[in-house]
Amino acid sequence: MATPPADGPQTTSVRHEPFDPAGAGAAIERWILQAGPYEASVLTLGATLHTLSAPDRAGRSAQILLSTDRLAEVLGPARHYGALVGRYANRIDGSRITLDGEEHPLAPTGGGMTIHGGPDGFAHRMWEAEPLPEGVRLRLHSPDGDQGFPGGLDITVDYTLRAAGELAIAYHAVTTRPTVVNLTNHAYFNLAGEGAGDILGHLLTLDADAYTPTDERQIPYGRTEPVAGTPFDFTSPRPIGKSVHDDHPQLTGPGGYDHNWVLRPRPADGTPGRAALLEDPASGRTLEVLTTEPGVQVYTANGFRGAVTGASGVAYGPFSGVALETQHFPDSPHHPAFPSTELRPGEEFRSTTVLRLGVG
Repeated sequence: MATPPADGPQTTSVRHEPFDPAGAGAAIERWILQAGPYEASVLTLGATLHTLSAPDRAGRSAQILLSTDRLAEVLGPARHYGALVGRYANRIDGSRITLDGEEHPLAPTGGGMTIHGGPDGFAHRMWEAEPLPEGVRLRLHSPDGDQGFPGGLDITVDYTLRAAGELAIAYHAVTTRPTVVNLTNHAYFNLAGEGAGDILGHLLTLDADAYTPTDERQIPYGRTEPVAGTPFDFTSPRPIGKSVHDDHPQLTGPGGYDHNWVLRPRPADGTPGRAALLEDPASGRTLEVLTTEPGVQVYTANGFRGAVTGASGVAYGPFSGVALETQHFPDSPHHPAFPSTELRPGEEFRSTTVLRLGVG
C-alpha cells in the first residue's frame, strides 16, 4: 500500500488542550499528534484514541474513526469508542477466574459474564499523560482486587505517530500478584470518513486460517475451526458485506461479525506481524494492522442503534464502522488450549499494534 509523499524531513508535533474547556470535561486532556498529512488525538479518559485523520488518493483528509465530542455520549454509549479496554478485553464467562487453585469472583457486566474488564474497567479511568518525542505516554495504576482481579497492576501505553502514516500503540504492564491481562484498543474505523455511510463495501483481508466459534453470548466453545468455505474466510480481500447476512449459525445471533480470528504465527523476533488489511475502494484509503497479539476480534457494529451522534451530525447505525481489536482470545482463562493471558510478578506484559495508513 502506498503512503502519500511528504516534502522533506518530517517531525511529529505533540500538544495538548482541555477536551471541553468550558464544561464538565475540562479535566480531560486531549493530546494531539501531527506528522505529515496525518493527525491523531488521544484522550486521558480511557487512554482513548479519539480521532485519526488521513488523506485519500486525491490528498483530501478525513477523520476515519467513529467519534463524538459530546461528553454525555463519551461517558455513556460511546465509552468504549477508541478506548483502551482492560484489565481483560473481551469476555470472561461466569465472571470468575482461577489462579493457582484460588478462585477470584469478578465484577459482572451482565449476561453471566465480565466484558472489557468490568463495569468500571480501564476505559472509564483517568490516565496520567506525559509527552514523548513522537507521541504521548499514558499511565494507570489498577489496585489489587480492582473489579475482582488479583494483583496491583501498573500499565503504560504509548501512542506514537510518524509521517510515514504509522500510528504505533505499545502496551506494558507489571503485577504484584498472579493475574490475567488482555489489553486492546477499541477504535471503530470507517475509511470513507466518519459518518460517511456504512463499511459493508470495505474490503477486508485477515491473516487468519481459523476462528473461534462461540455460543449465543459470544463466549468461545474453546476450539478453533477453519475459515475455508465459510463466511469467515477473509484470507483474500472480501467485501465485509458479502456474507455478513448469510444464514450461518454463527452470524444469525449477533447479526453480523463479532468474532475472534486466530492469526497465523507471529514473527519469531517479537516484532508485529500483519493481522489485517482494510481497504475503501472509493476513497483509496487503506489501513494495515500489524500486531504481536495472537488474535483479532472483528466487530462490525451490528448492535448500533443511533445512540451516538458523531461530529458529522450522523447518528451511528449498524455497520457504521468496524473494530479490529488485536488481543488474546476471549475467555482464555477457561480454555487451556488458548494462548495464556496469565501474568506473574517479575514478568512483563508487552504488546504492540501498528496502524499503518496509506492509499491504494
